[in-house]
Amino acid sequence: MTDRDALFAGLRRWPDVEDSTLQAHDASDELILDEAAKLGPLGEVVVIGDRHGALTLGALAAGATRVRVHQDSIVGERALDANAERTTNDGSAQLTAFAHHGLDASLVDGARLVLLQLPRALDALDEIAELVATHAADDVVLIAGGRVKHMSMSMNALLGRSFKHVRASLGRRKSRVLHAERPLRPGISWPRGRTHRLDRGSLTVVAHGAAFAGTSIDIGAQTLLAHLGEMPDASHAIDLACGTGVLGVALAQGRPNVQVLATDASAAAIASTRATAVANGVADRIEARQADGLEGVPDGSAGLILLNPPFHIGAAVHTGIAERLIADAGRALAPGGELWCVWNSHLGYRAALDAVGRTRQVSRNPKFTVTATRR
Repeated sequence: MTDRDALFAGLRRWPDVEDSTLQAHDASDELILDEAAKLGPLGEVVVIGDRHGALTLGALAAGATRVRVHQDSIVGERALDANAERTTNDGSAQLTAFAHHGLDASLVDGARLVLLQLPRALDALDEIAELVATHAADDVVLIAGGRVKHMSMSMNALLGRSFKHVRASLGRRKSRVLHAERPLRPGISWPRGRTHRLDRGSLTVVAHGAAFAGTSIDIGAQTLLAHLGEMPDASHAIDLACGTGVLGVALAQGRPNVQVLATDASAAAIASTRATAVANGVADRIEARQADGLEGVPDGSAGLILLNPPFHIGAAVHTGIAERLIADAGRALAPGGELWCVWNSHLGYRAALDAVGRTRQVSRNPKFTVTATRR
């Protein structure tokens, strides 16, 4: 094994969902690092989209002097920290010369080399490309990689809106990278907003590029929104895995006395929720908090929880995150409190919900099921 082989073999996803079918790295991480190495000594590097630490720790192991890193998920941040600590405790080289940043100018200011795990959402790539091309050095090189099956020519065209030169590498082990150079200084156009007409009025959704569903209201959320009037009164409610905050904001619009805590692991989701709350005039009653589930929420304290859980982990359909969120909601529910959940009917979360409390089916169609679980 090379040093990198040994490093990657020791990486874990924890505290993210761990499963024999899920890995903490893939061949695209290796290809990105190898393409970067062709440019010479790494020096200071910016890493964006590192999932569990492979790019950050791999760059440091390859000689990078310092890494500024942005990971959208707080769970990903913690996985990187844990993997760095583990490699140091195992006697490996000190791989702690990195600092976490938000997706803002401080991340890329003056950067000359940016390594990016390509996001699947084109809007997320657009926001990143704008940021790098607006604030990085004139001679910046962006090396963006991913699995070929998740890449498209639209990514090349999108990068071409922010960089003068974009080219693709040869593929390797079902992975490929895109090189982008000569920033066009496009300026920043994110976040973006869109107003929707609902049965009880209108709702403006403001979204950053990486937020699920963007400025749209996804079908699952629409399905749960139709039942807001049936939910029990509560002075405090929680929008768990809030995304752009649509559920919590709509609840606050319809109930002038409710206070809402909105939580999500995604930094883009939390920034979007705050912006959506402001756009709809309810920011004084929405607290948006980046968190792993309901950490920090006391046991038995919540009267009402709304949940539209994710059903993907990366590109894989997987129930692990949803099952964790349901269990966490059960811990936080007060006696007599209710969890209102919308989920893909074919995924069968009913057993997990029944473990929380008495569950009744509110509605069901071939695509979505809405349930109410009372503790």
